[in-house]
Amino acid sequence: MGEQLRLYSYWRSSASYRVRIGLNLKGLAYEIVPVHLVRNGGEQHSEAYREINPLGLVPVLEHGSRKMRQSIAILEYLDETWPQPSLLPATARDRQRVRALAQTIACDIHPLNNLRVLQYFDRTWSVPHPEREDWIKHWVREGFSAIEATLTDHPSTGRYCEGDTPTLADCCLVPQVYNARRFGVPLDDFPTIVRIEQACLELPAFDAARPENQPDMPEQAG
Repeated sequence: MGEQLRLYSYWRSSASYRVRIGLNLKGLAYEIVPVHLVRNGGEQHSEAYREINPLGLVPVLEHGSRKMRQSIAILEYLDETWPQPSLLPATARDRQRVRALAQTIACDIHPLNNLRVLQYFDRTWSVPHPEREDWIKHWVREGFSAIEATLTDHPSTGRYCEGDTPTLADCCLVPQVYNARRFGVPLDDFPTIVRIEQACLELPAFDAARPENQPDMPEQAG
C-alpha cells in the first residue's frame, strides 16, 4: 500500500474533519489538497473539481489513481485497507451501534446544516439570517438529544462512544460538536457528548485534525 494518499479537504468542513481524524488514528501520511468552499463562489463548483467529485462536495480521498467519495465510506475503506487500529468494534452488535451513532450525525444532522443547504436558503428563498440560525440550532438539538440518550448510562459507552477506544462514531461526533459551537448551540443538556468530545481532543490524532490546525485555515479566522 505504498500509493500516495491525497485528501481534498476544506479546513472547516465537518465531513473532511471526520476523514482527517480517521487518517490520523491510522497513522497514515497524507497530503491535504485545499478546496475553498466559499472563495470565488466556491472552488467545489469548478469544472476541474467536478471531474474529481461530480457532486461538488468534500472530502475526496485519492489513493493512487483511485478516487473515493463520501466520508463514511472513506472511513470504512481505511478500516478495511489498514485494519489496525480498528475504527469498528469486534462484534456485530457493537459495530451496529457505532454505525448508528455515526449515521445519526452524517445522515440526520449534518445534511440539514450543510453549506449548500444554507446557501440555498439565502440565494433562492432569501431566508433571513435569524431564521437560518434557528433552523441550524433546532436540528442539531434534535440530533444531539437522541445521541445523548443513546450514550448516557449505556453499558457500552466508555471513555468514548463505544468503550475505551475511539471509533467511527467519535470521528463523526467531534466535528459535529465543533459545528454546534460554531453556530452557538448551547451544550448544557448534552454532558455525555461534551465529555466524550473532550476525551477525544486529548488524543493527538484528534487534535491534529482540528480546523484551526489545518494549512488552509485563513489567518483572519484564527
